[in-house]
Amino acid sequence: MKKFFVITFLVISFVTLQFTSSEAHSISDKSSKTLVSDKKAADFKLKTLDGKEVKLSDYRGKIVIIDFWATWCPPCRKGIPDLISLQEEFKKDLVVIGISLDQQNTIKDLKPFIEKFKINYPVVLGDEKVVKDYGGISAIPTSFIIDQKGNIVDSHIGLVPKTVYSEQIKNLLKKK
Repeated sequence: MKKFFVITFLVISFVTLQFTSSEAHSISDKSSKTLVSDKKAADFKLKTLDGKEVKLSDYRGKIVIIDFWATWCPPCRKGIPDLISLQEEFKKDLVVIGISLDQQNTIKDLKPFIEKFKINYPVVLGDEKVVKDYGGISAIPTSFIIDQKGNIVDSHIGLVPKTVYSEQIKNLLKKK
């Protein structure tokens, strides 16, 4: 099982390095492959670096952006300031959850990275199960937009402009 996760991670790493476009692909974009369709987001219980458990179900009633990322991923690093800004702007109605796919050789970089960028949302350590539950993440960053009822309403592969997230959040808030 561990070999599978390592191989999956290496594939993700390779695909990410090959991924040079800054344009995200969304499930609402007819030209891109659909990652998910109208379905409930898989609940998870993952730990932060300090051992605190974070469960998706704890945020029912809020909009959630789940962001699969790693410290070594240039597009991931570029998108972090936008996620920080969105968390601040929509703090009553939104929670961003960063799911780090850093592994043994880069996990040591995670805490200094969080501190340096002043990340204001929970960052948890991803595992094989959450990767599988969210469709076998093929590249990072990959993000999922979860509505207040726990449904996946959109997903993106690649760097997402802040305006795209803002528009989706505002639309979900109107439906509330």
